[in-house]
Amino acid sequence: MTDRSVRSLEFLERSASTARVLNLLKISRENRDSPEWRERPLFQTPALNTCLLIKHRLRRNETDAFRGRRQTATKVIVPIDNGELRSGGRYVFVNQINFEATLLEVFGIQPEHPDVNTLRLMDQLPSLDPFLMREQLRRSGIDPAPCYFALSDADLQNMLNFVKAEITPLVALCMGDASASASSIDRMASKILSNANGDGMEALGQTLRLNPEQYQEGVFCWKGFLYYKWSLKSMTSQIADVADRVGSVQVAGPVDQAAREYIGRGRQVLRNKIGKTCAGVRATLQIYDEAYASLTQEGNPLDFRDFLLEAPYLFARLGDQLGAIQHIVSFWTFRFGPRATAVGAEELMDIFMDFEIGLRGRDETDDAIAA
Repeated sequence: MTDRSVRSLEFLERSASTARVLNLLKISRENRDSPEWRERPLFQTPALNTCLLIKHRLRRNETDAFRGRRQTATKVIVPIDNGELRSGGRYVFVNQINFEATLLEVFGIQPEHPDVNTLRLMDQLPSLDPFLMREQLRRSGIDPAPCYFALSDADLQNMLNFVKAEITPLVALCMGDASASASSIDRMASKILSNANGDGMEALGQTLRLNPEQYQEGVFCWKGFLYYKWSLKSMTSQIADVADRVGSVQVAGPVDQAAREYIGRGRQVLRNKIGKTCAGVRATLQIYDEAYASLTQEGNPLDFRDFLLEAPYLFARLGDQLGAIQHIVSFWTFRFGPRATAVGAEELMDIFMDFEIGLRGRDETDDAIAA
């Protein structure tokens, strides 16, 4: 299949990776001289290791490509010409019907090839956020070079500090003391953020009466909740700033009546959808907050057990919601930075359409979206 969304492909190719887009082509260009990039690739197949991966909200005519019902899919776009994105690209959805046959035909990859497993692991995630993607791969024994994740030491330390503050009540509960020592908090935070299956916290799983598989999956999603909660807190001011700038960004060059009407509508629709999506994120996080408070403040483990059992579904919903917001903030910061060129009407309409599709609620259809 061929992706003819040439303008969108060019925008994606020029931009940095976001929670919705993993730009392996840009990463390869910036790190091709790095020994780590050559020795620890994300994908062993060269064409895959220079592709673009997108968490794509399926349109009505695309849902038939899958056996089961789903709202989003991982789209693999391989440019026809890496040096000229106007040529378009071929694409395939991970786990679409005849997925393995397509990989064999296009890339010569057998079903048991490690790259197939890597694609499927990434497809299980609700977003391509670098922290969660790294955790998902590492718990399956896959450890690509750091350049694929763009996580700064400062971000990792800030995340660790947030987790420490979050779990202090749990440590105090486990110790039977109102106060928890710094060393105890450090140890438990390290265990929660551990990539190993045997994280030394099996006693918690036994207390909650979860089998090992339920416990491991629940804790991974709990880790995701903690990360998303930190992300929302750290992005709050940026989200408000982007929402304001959506309403005020100026268009360069001529603007016809149809473009003027679309952009005017897009400003209001996007601002409303950003607010509605943030409210949805907070509502999903509230489910966790209440279950955690029931455990740590009331000593009732049942609500937290129920949360861990439901966590995979809630994690997917939360990642879908917040991933769209993270993508908008990251892309807007990249495209409209201090040295950015002026934006024309056609490009701004493409950007608004991309954002609107990403923010579309699960109960909405494609009828209101132009193809």
